[in-house]
Amino acid sequence: MQIGPYRFCGQVVLAPMAGVTDLPFRQLCRRLGAAMAVSEMLTANPDLQDSRKTLLRAAHAGEPEPRSIQIAGAEPAMLANAARHNVAHGAQIIDINMGCPAKKVCNRLAGSALLAEPDLVRDILQAVTEAVEVPVTLKIRTGPDRDNRNAVEIARLADACGIQALAVHGRTRADAYRGEAEHETLRAVRQVFSRTLLANGDIASPERASEVLASTGADGVMIGRGAQGRPWIFREIQHFLDTGEHLPAPAADEIEQHFLAHIQALHAFYGERQGLRIARKHIGWYLAGQPGGEASRKQLMAAQSGTEQLRQIRDHFARLTRAEAA
Repeated sequence: MQIGPYRFCGQVVLAPMAGVTDLPFRQLCRRLGAAMAVSEMLTANPDLQDSRKTLLRAAHAGEPEPRSIQIAGAEPAMLANAARHNVAHGAQIIDINMGCPAKKVCNRLAGSALLAEPDLVRDILQAVTEAVEVPVTLKIRTGPDRDNRNAVEIARLADACGIQALAVHGRTRADAYRGEAEHETLRAVRQVFSRTLLANGDIASPERASEVLASTGADGVMIGRGAQGRPWIFREIQHFLDTGEHLPAPAADEIEQHFLAHIQALHAFYGERQGLRIARKHIGWYLAGQPGGEASRKQLMAAQSGTEQLRQIRDHFARLTRAEAA
């Protein structure tokens, strides 16, 4: 798998997710086998480029290369300027968001709302690829709705404009995250897009990743929600793709190690007060399905300090160990 000058030894990429793929989570996923990790969506609005929220989303100190920054907006010139700005601050790949189905994004004719405007899509792709010398990538859905799946048309435009990698989520804008993702559209996209193609949507197991790659001809898979609370999914999928065999599930002590390291990194990155709050959604994901996980989650939601939050995580795993030994 290759994007511009960057050649990857793996085929499994962390998808950009607003409010999730911050620097601590990207670093963790890279350590656990992700070939690349894409940042949270950054607004192209220059008035917000220096806000604390945007600066935190754009932070990439200590992140392994290549550093991929996703930008969102609806105006070609503004997106071109945002691309230049982020490259000047260390971005090595610029990703354009045309996949987000959130109303607050689509109501500004950004994200997946752009798919209904192919001429505007072309203008944006041309403006951004001409603005920077680093590779430009694109993330889309299959179309505005099920009666208007135009991913093939958008893929042709992307190929003609020099987009270096295309990720396709197997739902339409209207689908949001409902129903099951389909990847049949991706087979047709593969026929018109000549560069790296990534399949995205409901890929949460090694078997599913292998099936989608085989049926679509995609070069790799992009994992989003499947990595929430399970960041080791990247090494599990890559190992299966390489060998056809499953890695053993991580033991409880290893899960505890990654869990604690992640929560500590959130506290350090955001500061204790904000980090404590942001950690709560990750805590819910990590504990889902674990014995005693719901009771521990409720306790952890009430933690009033980083120290208390970390202590309660350790207590949860100590209880698991005692239960297993009984």
